[in-house]
Amino acid sequence: MPSILIIECSTPRATVALVDAEEVQQRAFTSDRNHNAMLFEPLGQLLAGRRDIERVLVGTGPGSYSGTRVGIAAAQGIGLAFGCPVVGVPSILAVPAAESGASCLAIGDARRGSYWTAAIHANELGHEPQLCDADSLIRAISSAATCNTPIFAFEQAAQFPVEELQSLIRLEYPIASLLWKAWQNSSPQQRAAWQAEVAQPIYLKPPHITPGKREKLI
Repeated sequence: MPSILIIECSTPRATVALVDAEEVQQRAFTSDRNHNAMLFEPLGQLLAGRRDIERVLVGTGPGSYSGTRVGIAAAQGIGLAFGCPVVGVPSILAVPAAESGASCLAIGDARRGSYWTAAIHANELGHEPQLCDADSLIRAISSAATCNTPIFAFEQAAQFPVEELQSLIRLEYPIASLLWKAWQNSSPQQRAAWQAEVAQPIYLKPPHITPGKREKLI
């Protein structure tokens, strides 16, 4: 029976998994900035002797930009080798808080005084991650808490300037096996949308383009 490979490298706690006849084999490793060196051993263990990979699912973040890119690059390479499609799935759907399909709020640190939020409901994003300032972050957390909506982040709660609200923030990491569940539980329309897109990291900010200092030659 064809197998499905799942790669999730958007945080330092990375995981890879192989689904074969509904049985899930999973490998994990921890790496701050060295995913490219550590990813291939567990991948090799899962793929040893395999000739029948049907699809590769890969986490697209938001999270570690380098880790996410390494995961996507590896997924694309495996897709080429096995002649199978590669599908990007948002990593924030692959956490325990979102596993049951209940509503939850994901938050993150976008650096340089900005933050991001994303609402999750019924295994799908209510909206793409949106940038906000500290005051807007506090309002989003307070609103979620009023509705008893779980709030999670990939970073420690102390990293956010929300003072007394820090106790409401769970530290959770995406897991490859839960990325598989997010795929299974998503609607046919959502799956089709993911499959129609080229897997790429979820960008919180547009790419920075430095204008040229020299005038164009005519």
